Amino acid sequence: MTYPACLSVLLLAWEMSATQAGIVQSAFTAGFAISLLVASFLSDRVGAKRVFNASTFLSAVTALLFAAFARSYESALVFVALVGLTQGGTYTPAIMLVSANTAQARKAAAVGWVLAGMSAGYVISIFLSQTMIALAGYQEAFWITASITVLGWVFGYLAVSNAEDSLPTVTGNPEHFGGTMKHRSRLLLLGYIGHSWELLGAWAWVPAFLAAALLSSGAMSPIELGLWTALALHLSGFFASVLSGYAADRFGAPNVLVAFAMVGALCSAAIGWMGDVSAPLLLLVAAVYGFVIIGDSSVLSSAMTDAVPAQYLGRVLGLRSVLGIGAGAVSPAVFGIAFDAAPVGATWGYGFSTLAVGGVLAFVCAALLRRVDR
Repeated sequence: MTYPACLSVLLLAWEMSATQAGIVQSAFTAGFAISLLVASFLSDRVGAKRVFNASTFLSAVTALLFAAFARSYESALVFVALVGLTQGGTYTPAIMLVSANTAQARKAAAVGWVLAGMSAGYVISIFLSQTMIALAGYQEAFWITASITVLGWVFGYLAVSNAEDSLPTVTGNPEHFGGTMKHRSRLLLLGYIGHSWELLGAWAWVPAFLAAALLSSGAMSPIELGLWTALALHLSGFFASVLSGYAADRFGAPNVLVAFAMVGALCSAAIGWMGDVSAPLLLLVAAVYGFVIIGDSSVLSSAMTDAVPAQYLGRVLGLRSVLGIGAGAVSPAVFGIAFDAAPVGATWGYGFSTLAVGGVLAFVCAALLRRVDR
């Protein structure tokens, strides 16, 4: 989240167009998708714990490299991609470890806590980045968030030190792998693609949108903006990840997915046209947006672990990562293209409307999933 949090400053400092800014974010997401694929397949072979520990260490190293050397569009393209290439291994293996160490009745809630931890990290990243920009500069913002990533490596190692790392026995003909993906898992896969398109595009561009709307009007200072952006976009996501998991355990995953996807699509279609509304109203809409676009993530992940046989889970999650996160890698760049092509006064509206496409896809898949489960 450091790059999106600093984007309003980096656009000027690095003389980037909106399209170039979107491409940098897409480079991170593309690297993230590749690392998710590799990590998922390795988890089936050497165990999720080993992959998780190696990935948290490499994430810390690449974060420090980004802080030291990202000083232009070209260099950021390289080092942001390297960060993405290492961070994916901290996601899928974590979900697999939670699934292996949690009772079935609590699985969705447990996965929700993992994603809530991610949201807490996003809050810290955005707030510290905006604060350091106001007090010193974007370079200092890069360094302080990279340093906290080093702490993440330490805490990650301690967190899984006593976790059971069961390696499923792979049986059956690998050529029949596609046959294990029944109708339910296909809908979950398509829903995840739409979810990722909307989520990763919003995470890349909402901080810059709030900065453009609230700083230019003098509604708040840069430090206040950092705090409120973090609270609206990601603290709300923290609670969404926890609450959606409990709700899915109680009311069923399809019902929760339908509600979150519908509201998310509406927010994507509306928020870009709200740059002139009052600061409290805009932040409220951003908070609702942040709540719903992440809230279905833990539900989609836990539902997929139930829909796919254990011996294929790593590979299915890897395929899901390539298709879903790959879509999320494209959406920030598509947003930037729409932004640059839009007429004056409609730039943000056009940009966010491209994200609503993902929300609609997620909603349709969730509605069909609910029908299948009846």
